[in-house]
Amino acid sequence: MPGFRGIEPHEIVDNPFKLIDKDWMLITAGREDNWNTMTASWGGLGILWHRPIGICFVRPTRYTFEFLNQAAQFTLSFFDEQYREALMLCGTKSGREVDKAKATGLKPLSDAPGVVYFEQARLVLQCRKLYWQDFDPANFVEPAIEEEYPNKDYHRVYVGEVVRCLVK
Repeated sequence: MPGFRGIEPHEIVDNPFKLIDKDWMLITAGREDNWNTMTASWGGLGILWHRPIGICFVRPTRYTFEFLNQAAQFTLSFFDEQYREALMLCGTKSGREVDKAKATGLKPLSDAPGVVYFEQARLVLQCRKLYWQDFDPANFVEPAIEEEYPNKDYHRVYVGEVVRCLVK
């Protein structure tokens, strides 16, 4: 854990709305030798079932979707602004075709089986998957939401218990 120290989730000082919507995050799943990551600006942090949780949303067309479905854990990694270009690449290129670590210079770390995060992150949430469910368009109360899905590739929501929180 180069430069990281553990804190309790309640000690995170970042505004979660800015953290996810403006700063973005990398959602990562897999093993040290076989993983994928993608940039996301949709998600959430909170409390559910009396546990601290991280929530992420992934479309079935994304390569990371395959890794999340197989994984017992995933990470949410947050970065300083100097890594914006790396996050842009991780959000626009597929890990099926590009080695994202090589293309961005981000250095993957793994200090536990099935947990991959990045040395350059300033905040990492390690999440143990608790629940998943696919969005059902029949339940959209606001009809305009359907416009987000011209290809009918509705997100799957993953809820993970934050089991470890690392900060720089």
